[in-house]
Amino acid sequence: MNDLLNMSLTECVKALKEKKVSSVELTKACLKRIEENKKLNDFITVCADSALAAAKESDRRLADGRGGMLEGVPIAVKDNISTEGIRTTCASKFLDNYIPPFDASVVEALRREGAVIIGKTNMDEFAMGSGNENSAYGAVKNFRDNSRVPGGSSGGSANCVAAGEAFAALGSDTGGSIRQPAAYCGVVGLKPTYSLVSRYGLVAFASSLDQIGPLTRTVKDAAYMLDVLAFKDGKDSTSSERTEKCYSDYPTDVKGKKIGIAREYFGDALDKGVKDEIMKAVKLLESKGAEIVDVEIKSFPAALATYYVLSSAEAASNLARFDGVKYGIRAENDDLYSLYYNSRTQGFGAEVKRRIMTGNYVLSSGYYDAYYLKASKIRTLIKKDFEKAFEKCDAIVGPTAPTVAFKAGDKTKDYTKVYLEDIYTVPVNIAGLPAISVPCGVADGGMPVGVQFIGKAFDEKTLFTLAEGICNSK
Repeated sequence: MNDLLNMSLTECVKALKEKKVSSVELTKACLKRIEENKKLNDFITVCADSALAAAKESDRRLADGRGGMLEGVPIAVKDNISTEGIRTTCASKFLDNYIPPFDASVVEALRREGAVIIGKTNMDEFAMGSGNENSAYGAVKNFRDNSRVPGGSSGGSANCVAAGEAFAALGSDTGGSIRQPAAYCGVVGLKPTYSLVSRYGLVAFASSLDQIGPLTRTVKDAAYMLDVLAFKDGKDSTSSERTEKCYSDYPTDVKGKKIGIAREYFGDALDKGVKDEIMKAVKLLESKGAEIVDVEIKSFPAALATYYVLSSAEAASNLARFDGVKYGIRAENDDLYSLYYNSRTQGFGAEVKRRIMTGNYVLSSGYYDAYYLKASKIRTLIKKDFEKAFEKCDAIVGPTAPTVAFKAGDKTKDYTKVYLEDIYTVPVNIAGLPAISVPCGVADGGMPVGVQFIGKAFDEKTLFTLAEGICNSK
């Protein structure tokens, strides 16, 4: 079984097509591993029966020489992405009983290509958190060290890939929620350019920042997944037509690539062990012919505050629909006011309430100009800073997170410390750019370190090239 689960996604696809293994065998192996790792708490819902039924159908298609790009491959889906007939909770008590009547566009794409949906992964409630400790269904434990967090909010997705419970997983990234857990768990996490992957069916946190992307074991797997996920979707008004024909056909030679280093990314907030591993990765690329240049992101110190103002404002607006009327829990009530108040009080966790209150505050009369409007202007400055930096380089390199995965419970008493874990990832979402996190070494007790590459809009191929330059040397 271990040999089966150690395969990469692309190796798995090849083995299935060559009939060296069946989808039922792979699905049973994944389900067994999930059960063995139950203490990790990676899944909120495991789809054992439907997954095995789908696997049998895939084996029939494969036997006939048919099948899609992911035919028979067990894939996990973050629990804020709608799945028809499968509970979608967003890790919140509010949606404990919610079963969507439709698939998200990305889930439709997975099914169309023959993927087997193995289950819905645990996460921070409504994607708000950086440690996967804010779930109503309990915290996720890092596969590599159970005393540590897996990162958030896509902690279950990253952890299940690292633990061999699925060959890839979907996550969502609003301020680093794919890349940061990828770094903490030692896997590859891609945040595509905003609008490249459809958001239809993703339960919205902050609509101008949210982006769905894959978590995988290899760079090649991430590119292969993007070939499935990137398409123009008429159901998403922001969906772009700017997609490549084949992302997995990326160059592997980094020679001549200009890589920018922004000194703002290497300040006092960065752990020394993490910094040392990042610089080793930079030197490795330089030894392969890449050119290292200095760039500036002057607005970087303001990015974190800007993100929390913008994202909280959008969250307050998006989560207003959860009122106990149409779906989700409905608390006992005497009138409309108590229906809203009691349902939201009982349904939302502490972090979600905190961000809703923050969002309503920055949007309120008298404070709108001081906070939300000012943050919107700084957002423009951040975009311009990246545009200027990219005049000198093809991509920017830096840390994904300031530390390796921290100990569970260490930062729950001071949530601002958790917010600081997003310091290197949020500028990417504010600017709408693509970024990828790949493992580049270990620090602090042998825990993985992630290096982040930030690219120009719709230039995911360059990110794959540079990331491959790190990973194929391991």
